[in-house]
Amino acid sequence: MATSYPNIATYHPLQRLASPSRSVSAVIHLTGIVSFTLSYKYLIDYPTHINDSYGWHWQYLTILGLTVAYATFVVGLLADLTLSPKLFLIKNTLSFCSAPLEVLISILYWGICAIDRNLVVPPDMHLAPLADVGFHAAPSILLVIDLLFLSPPWTINALPAMGLSSMIAVAYWAWVEQCYKHNGFYPYPLFEVLDTPRRILLFAGAAAMMTGSTVMLRWLYKKVNSLSAAEKRSVPGNVKGE
Repeated sequence: MATSYPNIATYHPLQRLASPSRSVSAVIHLTGIVSFTLSYKYLIDYPTHINDSYGWHWQYLTILGLTVAYATFVVGLLADLTLSPKLFLIKNTLSFCSAPLEVLISILYWGICAIDRNLVVPPDMHLAPLADVGFHAAPSILLVIDLLFLSPPWTINALPAMGLSSMIAVAYWAWVEQCYKHNGFYPYPLFEVLDTPRRILLFAGAAAMMTGSTVMLRWLYKKVNSLSAAEKRSVPGNVKGE
């Protein structure tokens, strides 16, 4: 039986580059995997007290986001290598969560750092500049590239996005409190400064910001890819005329 490979007619008309693909798409996903692997390696090579605490570095929203981004790109690369539509669908489903979450992490981290870096990084914890970018900028940049150029448009709307964001916020809050019971400290100094009502406001605000990032990414996708539908109508092989 002949193997069926995706062709341009199977891509969504607004998807700018071929994906899954063993060319550009695979290179981008491999780049992300290498970057995320180096970030994890940094945690092992430069241990802190967090390494020996309950929850390890998964106490940090940054590392949880990195883990979901890692899974997204691993599945994306597998889809590229196998040209599997099912794996491509799984990658895009993971992206619903990982891309807005990483955008949120970047906004919160760099925004709070602009006010007081000690609120998110303890004074006794050193983080090399390149590693800082690897943890707090590279994942969001790579995921946005994947979304804008290697993915079909999202179908998720604001209300489901708010539900997903709220679930993540509540789950992370519960996880942070669980870690606090065992460790006696919060991963981020900011949590120590805020009392419970203010922490509730912080998590609620973060959920709203993640919803906003989902809406923003959908809008940005339309802006970036607005001409590609017309362009693909004239591409040989697009037999559907989409």
